[in-house]
Amino acid sequence: MSRCGKGNILIVGSGIVGRSWAMLFASAGYRVILYDTVHQQVTSALEDIRQQLNELERNCNLRGTLTSKEQMDLISTCSNLAQAIEGAIFIQECVPENLELKRKVFQELDDLMNDDVILSSSTSCILPSKLFSDLKHVKQCIVSHPVNPTYYIPLVELVPHPETHPAVLEQTYTLMKDIGQSPVKLAKEIDGFVLNRIQYAIIGESWRLVKDGVLSPDDVDLVMSAGLGMRYAFMGPFETIHLNAEGLKNYCERYDEGMQRVLSSFGPVPEFSGEVMEKINQTMSQKISPNPESLNARRLWREAHLAALAKLKSDNK
Repeated sequence: MSRCGKGNILIVGSGIVGRSWAMLFASAGYRVILYDTVHQQVTSALEDIRQQLNELERNCNLRGTLTSKEQMDLISTCSNLAQAIEGAIFIQECVPENLELKRKVFQELDDLMNDDVILSSSTSCILPSKLFSDLKHVKQCIVSHPVNPTYYIPLVELVPHPETHPAVLEQTYTLMKDIGQSPVKLAKEIDGFVLNRIQYAIIGESWRLVKDGVLSPDDVDLVMSAGLGMRYAFMGPFETIHLNAEGLKNYCERYDEGMQRVLSSFGPVPEFSGEVMEKINQTMSQKISPNPESLNARRLWREAHLAALAKLKSDNK
């Protein structure tokens, strides 16, 4: 399998995730072909990408060294999958999170692709063994799970199928680094991958704290945004405890008993419905009305702050 160099990247699916991937690859100088079965969607996607790139450039948040126009010139569309796949070195699938739909797309791609191209999925939770099994080119398949919003959060989880060729994992890792992302390589597939397993652990305990009347939903969020999140924006849990004592080993010696006691007190997996859900939903809805205008405004606020955080982290490496 040939090493990925600057070349054609095929994005299958022109929704929010597909648009973000297109912008990332173009920012690093890759030619991007955006494919979708719905012509109107891909047309609107191009215009949306153009507007986003121009806005990013105006706000000095554009990634890469190319101008917004130069990046836009690298992105084109195609309505014929057989033509779109020609010359592609990497395919990033971005269709809705539906196993049957994704497998249908992968089967079509499998019939068209050669023995060099890498086939990657953006799925957030479907195991590679469910996505890629029975494909002729299964050794060339991998999951590259981005984090929303993809343009501003660089983490990508790389999850191989049990039969994925080791070179595919390494080439995908290199490609993700080349476009400015921060990939992590999972040694094997696991339900939920890694980010969601950690995220769900936090959500589960947060839910129990509200259910048990320990904290209000607002204060639970404050514990993260004004506490844990301040540290975790710059370092992970292991480095955090390494610095909170005389090294990690010393931390474990000091706090092993307390950690075991607290962890053993965690309750069962909660039901994310009913009275507690209504209470948390009411709090969130009072803070941010769940209508498209209010949600989009808050998302823009979030992305502006993520861009500022990314710059701060880059300036302080």
